[in-house]
Amino acid sequence: MPPLTFAQLGVPDAICDALTARGITAPFEIQAATLTDALAGRDVLGRAPTGSGKTLAFGIPLIAGADRAQPKRPTALVLAPTRELADQISTELRSIAGDVRVAAVYGGVGYGPQLKALRRGVDILVACPGRLEDLLAQGEVALNEVRRVVLDEADRMADMGFIPAVRRLLDLTNPARQTVLFSATLDGDVAKLTRDYQVDPVRHEVGEETPDITLASHVFWRVERADRSQVTAEAVNAVWPAIVFCRTRHGSDRVAKQLGRAGIKAAAIHGGRSQGQRTRALADFAKGRVHALVATDVAARGIHVDGVASVIHFDPPEDHKTYVHRSGRTARAGEGGVVVSLVQAEQVKDVRRTQRKVGLDEPVADPDAGALRDLSPAPVRVLEATPHDDEVAAADAPDQGRRQGSGNRRRRSSGSSQRSQSGDAQGRNGNRNAGSSKRSGGQAKSKRRSGSSQKRNGTGAKAGNTKRSGQRAAQGADGGSRSSKSSSGRASSNAAGGGGGGPSKNRTNRKARRAHLQPGARQR
Repeated sequence: MPPLTFAQLGVPDAICDALTARGITAPFEIQAATLTDALAGRDVLGRAPTGSGKTLAFGIPLIAGADRAQPKRPTALVLAPTRELADQISTELRSIAGDVRVAAVYGGVGYGPQLKALRRGVDILVACPGRLEDLLAQGEVALNEVRRVVLDEADRMADMGFIPAVRRLLDLTNPARQTVLFSATLDGDVAKLTRDYQVDPVRHEVGEETPDITLASHVFWRVERADRSQVTAEAVNAVWPAIVFCRTRHGSDRVAKQLGRAGIKAAAIHGGRSQGQRTRALADFAKGRVHALVATDVAARGIHVDGVASVIHFDPPEDHKTYVHRSGRTARAGEGGVVVSLVQAEQVKDVRRTQRKVGLDEPVADPDAGALRDLSPAPVRVLEATPHDDEVAAADAPDQGRRQGSGNRRRRSSGSSQRSQSGDAQGRNGNRNAGSSKRSGGQAKSKRRSGSSQKRNGTGAKAGNTKRSGQRAAQGADGGSRSSKSSSGRASSNAAGGGGGGPSKNRTNRKARRAHLQPGARQR
């Protein structure tokens, strides 16, 4: 029997043509199972593995039934757990949307473009719960006209603590809405969502509970903590593109740098990076510009890239569910892949526990990067010939600017310090010369000659004029010639205010000021 076509499932001709233009002619299993019911307006509850084609399974019905929206009032809503997933969903939908307006809203980026899109009008809004609630609070969007809702990766939203926000958002939509829910598991909080927010949903389950686990080859390597970076570099060099999982943001950054020193082009992606940096890293990885993507678990929830040849557990997963999720980044859409776990001596017992829960029984052996090539179905690849170094430099420009600015500030500070020290020394010399000038006096003619000599020597103190002598003594850092004063700048000014001349100079300045303020002080 020939496979079903999209047209036979009831997909409109315009969408079929758009799919054909992208080379998509036959539906995946989850699409064949759910499209007819979803196009008919029924609530759908679907369980399918990552990479099985869920986006088109819910996206085609959304586009086919899209209603024209008023500004700030979308008519369809897709909720996703991460920025990357929201961005990928909106990109996928736009590719077949035609005149249907699709926009994504998520945190980590500015509000401007998102507000502009909402004010023009968005038919299908793809959103992360946090940013959507922010926009609701600002009055920039309303959900009362939303009649079609999709919850994608509902189990991940539950894991990330988004279920209360999801419930609040669903309560704001039209009560007569169609609700479609997709999840890798259908128990726990997901089952409660189904009970409370779906009406007689048709249930479709596709594939095994852990399909990605069974399709991938799993190896467990015994390594010392200090050797993990080198072993990881060897594994990535053998089979890539690879995703390397670390427990923390700092660890991800550190491993990416260590891989770079080993000759592996790597990009880090985690919650501490800006959305622009995360988007660039994911794009570079998807386009083959980097060998490895180094990620934390939370950031990786939105990574849906086909063709990942290997997954490396640099840090052990938190539990068996996390192991399944991480490992599911490879062996997608029926392809194979390799999963490598780096195991330290004290972690062997936990690894055995994880293996039992996911149905694996593999030995913990010594590293053998050469053997990975035999396990991997992907041919040895060549890094894409693009100006990647320039792109990385551009991506890191803000950080470099900050570092450069910091360096400039340090240099300016150092220069200022040197000038200040020079000005202080000049000020002290000026005070000593001024004092010497006072002691040498007695006769007006002698004072004038002394004052003239002092002026040439840079003291600036003129005998015979109590006011000006006091002022010049107080400004002892005037510093000699006028060119010296000009070059000293702020440092001379600081020294003149007593900033570096010490207690002796301050006392001299105070005496000079008091002398100037005496009732009998002679004025010119």
